[in-house]
Amino acid sequence: MKKIYSIVFVTLVLFSCGNKKEQSVAGVIATKNINQIRTKKTELDQKVQEISNDIKKLNAQIELLDTLKKVPLVTAITIEKEIFTHYVELQGNVKTKQNVLIYPEMAGTLETVAVKEGQRVTKGQVLANIDDGGMAQQVAQLETTLALAKTTYERQKRLWDQKIGSEIQFLQTKTNFEASQNQLAQLKKQLDKSTIRAPFSGVIDDVIKDEGTVVAPGPGAEVFRIVNLSNMFIEADVPETYIKSVVPGKTVKIEFPILDKKLDTEVRQTGNFINPANRTFKVEVGVPNQDRSIKPNLTAKLKINDYTSTEAILIPQSIISENAEGKQYVYKITGIRNNIGTAKQVVVKTGKTQGDVIEILEGIAVGDQLIKAGARSVKDGQEIKISKS
Repeated sequence: MKKIYSIVFVTLVLFSCGNKKEQSVAGVIATKNINQIRTKKTELDQKVQEISNDIKKLNAQIELLDTLKKVPLVTAITIEKEIFTHYVELQGNVKTKQNVLIYPEMAGTLETVAVKEGQRVTKGQVLANIDDGGMAQQVAQLETTLALAKTTYERQKRLWDQKIGSEIQFLQTKTNFEASQNQLAQLKKQLDKSTIRAPFSGVIDDVIKDEGTVVAPGPGAEVFRIVNLSNMFIEADVPETYIKSVVPGKTVKIEFPILDKKLDTEVRQTGNFINPANRTFKVEVGVPNQDRSIKPNLTAKLKINDYTSTEAILIPQSIISENAEGKQYVYKITGIRNNIGTAKQVVVKTGKTQGDVIEILEGIAVGDQLIKAGARSVKDGQEIKISKS
């Protein structure tokens, strides 16, 4: 604008000098005649307008003919609908519900240890035997007594069925037989405690007591540790804001940095209690472990799917700017012709982010072209050139 006024001023000066017959501005002012002054001003306003129009025509022609003019070079992206999957990233520890210490159920000397560390065992398999203190002989003796009581009862019952003998004799033999049965069952149950068996199928992780050790029920008396690595899970704390989106069945990507291993699984259980201390709830994620390389307490990174859109508009986060009012905007390219267009600032409403992309909920549509590289160096309404590369 300053250039235009300067040109107008110079033109008027030259015009005044070239036309000596025309009264100068100073001369008009010196007359103190209001009509003459107004007439002079009107003449000058018309000349300024004419000159301004001529300058516009010259600038337009310069833009057409000047091939060296500086136009910002940018790259563009065309908006398309995409599948967008968002994940909540957490950290958790591997656990198993079948990782237990096995304790003796009766006191005595550990006579035999039938397994070694690292050995696979099946449910019910004998792991060790404790000295029963002669209980096996008592069982054998009671079995003989029970056999006699059974025979006596059966004979007495046949006689009683024929109305021979007294009822009291029949009831006594029946009571003796049933008492012997109960006594033998209790003794066998007690004797069975002298044998330590595997509570489930798994691997003997540790043999804690050796043969000849005196053991007894209670803390510090554990004999074995048994672990089942085929039924593993990861437990993690999820912020309460995701309580509606993180539910059983949601897909989960697991990464074990130490093992350099990745797995795909799903949420199998969510907690019903929110911890007031950190406002989180627990989730349980099943872990396939066919090769048994995953161990309890191993650290894992979880990515739980909490949101999926099949028709999302995604753009790089790097092309979004923020204005003084705190609104986010991008530059859309309009009026494209021969790779030349105009940058138009468009306010957008954003959604979730994942990696270096962000979902756009409002502001742009499919088919729009946005400035990608160079978005930080252009202005609203500025002419730009789109790079073909």
